[in-house]
Amino acid sequence: MKTLIAYFSRADENYFGGTLRYVGVGNTEIVAGKIKELIDADFFKIQMKKPYSPVYKTCIEEAKADLRAKARPELVSAPESVDGYDTVILAYPNYWGTMPMAVFTFLEKYDFSGRRILPLCTNEGSGMGASVRDIAATCPGAQIAEGLPVNGSAAWDCGPAVEKWLKTNKLI
Repeated sequence: MKTLIAYFSRADENYFGGTLRYVGVGNTEIVAGKIKELIDADFFKIQMKKPYSPVYKTCIEEAKADLRAKARPELVSAPESVDGYDTVILAYPNYWGTMPMAVFTFLEKYDFSGRRILPLCTNEGSGMGASVRDIAATCPGAQIAEGLPVNGSAAWDCGPAVEKWLKTNKLI
């Protein structure tokens, strides 16, 4: 059994419980790194060829425009295949109630039939939004596990919740 941790994360100016501040590593990347410390898994960062602005308010407007257009941003790279994985941990921030459109680009590239997808969504109070439903619609035939919402402001302290989630899903 092999596991892939695929994640989308954004550094630069981010929103933290009512304030904006610059970060060198995005919240979702922090959480994905904690998962990598706990389990043996391959690690892949979903990156857009043309990233969103480093300015938070501009970024969210760009993300909203992509969502409305149902855009599929081009990725820097992608694994050749997901055939060798039985489990994919998919980590992403909540952008406008779902996943960033680059995550849709990633998911639509592969056939996830027969694979288990564990969604993890960083957010500042909006939870998983419609992302789990959207993953199920995008990946017919995949087994979608219960998602884990993680408050982005508390990404550094999410270890116990992540460990419990991984145990529940029999990865630890």
